[in-house]
Amino acid sequence: MDALVTAAKQEGRVDSVGMPDSWANWKDTWADLKQQYGLDHADTDMSSAEEIAKFKAEGDNASADIGDVGIAFGPIAVQQGVTQPYKPSTWDQVPDWAKDKDGHWALAYTGTIALMINKELVPENERPHAFADLLEGDYSVAVGPVGQGAQNNSAVLAAAYARGGDESNLKPGLELFAELARQGRLSLADPNIAALEKGEVEVGLLWDFNALNYRDQIDPDRFEVVIPSDASVISGYSTIINKYAKHPNAAKLAREYIFSDAGQANLAKGYARPIRAEHLNLDTKTAAKLLPNSEYANARPIENFDAWEQSAHQLPQLWQSEVLVHQH
Repeated sequence: MDALVTAAKQEGRVDSVGMPDSWANWKDTWADLKQQYGLDHADTDMSSAEEIAKFKAEGDNASADIGDVGIAFGPIAVQQGVTQPYKPSTWDQVPDWAKDKDGHWALAYTGTIALMINKELVPENERPHAFADLLEGDYSVAVGPVGQGAQNNSAVLAAAYARGGDESNLKPGLELFAELARQGRLSLADPNIAALEKGEVEVGLLWDFNALNYRDQIDPDRFEVVIPSDASVISGYSTIINKYAKHPNAAKLAREYIFSDAGQANLAKGYARPIRAEHLNLDTKTAAKLLPNSEYANARPIENFDAWEQSAHQLPQLWQSEVLVHQH
């Protein structure tokens, strides 16, 4: 560690992509790295695919040292040959499914599909705690524009898991939403912060970090956030260090810090569930931003990425032909 810190201080800065101040509270981590190690920082926000393309296109003329990409993009970055490995000292506390065995990528935080319930609109005895409960109530369920984003698509996969499907068989999940449509209870509202605030969403399916963040921004007493108890999907985001980084030691030190107790707590303050959640003693205020570990008992990661990629590709058409066709 001492040698790494010395080398990083000599480099004096770290440039990131896809790690803006407002996302997952990266701003506190950049501030800590500046304060503790004198590292200057700049970020250019972009998508996972754009980050990998940038690392590849720039090669030796790299303008970025480190990036944050969705879980499916970690292995892609390795295949493209644009990463370098670094295992932080807390490596053993990162679950095997959430890291590359050689240290090329590792999830720092996760997102899990949650139910966000407007308590003013859904009576207590009807509030769902599982996918199985969704067909029983009188409230509407909003999942947003399926086929357009990871959150909406993952909600369908989570429903499939809950009903015996998997990455290559979304039919059980689609059938749940088709039944909601037949009942006239599938809302076409996008469960974003504006729609939630206006009371346009009774029950919405969102990433837990979005749901918890929106809850606290609008009114913590108005919403309940739960992880479906029958099943859900855990996804997440991984740092990748550019093979051609101009400040490789600063990038490694940044990853080391992100996986430290302090760096993990910073993520939690931004509602992102730290990958080392079970090993952390968060202060009461920070812990209150997250759901308890017990909520995640039946949430599981994607196991077959190739199958999921194919299914996600077909989802816009399947959503139209198997779900929206039943919409009143």
